[in-house]
Amino acid sequence: MLQKTRFLDPHYRFRSLGEVQRAAAVGIRIDVNKASMDDWLRLPGISIHQARLLNQLLEQGIQFCCIEDIAAVLNVPLSRLLPFAVLLQFCYYDPQELDAPRRVNPNLASYETLAAIPGMSNVLARNIVRDRITHGPFQNLAEFQRRLNLNAEQTQSFLNTLSF
Repeated sequence: MLQKTRFLDPHYRFRSLGEVQRAAAVGIRIDVNKASMDDWLRLPGISIHQARLLNQLLEQGIQFCCIEDIAAVLNVPLSRLLPFAVLLQFCYYDPQELDAPRRVNPNLASYETLAAIPGMSNVLARNIVRDRITHGPFQNLAEFQRRLNLNAEQTQSFLNTLSF
């Protein structure tokens, strides 16, 4: 039971292929086309750079159809990823029918993309770009709020539109 509880923690990183198999046996799955950075980093041997690349593609609307797609993007042999197949689900989402707006990474988005976010002023979009160039990427929403001096209401409005 303790192991199942550990596997349910979305921040727990599987330490071995054996843990991947046990997690799959208790019903843990990762929906590849809705996976977060934390989801990717749960997989043993997946680096932060690889997780970031996969996440960036997802944020741009790319959907993966099979494990071969992921292997091609990461430029790794398919055999390296096959042990993860028991956890990975490849669900298709019609971009025209998604209820939730696509999340934008303010560390990567252009000024134009940021300015198009509902509730985002042109001044704030410009300040985001200027601040990330000067001080580096935002680590999370709390740092984003602090560095840009946003009030709670402004920050709340970006909860479901920004992804770090």
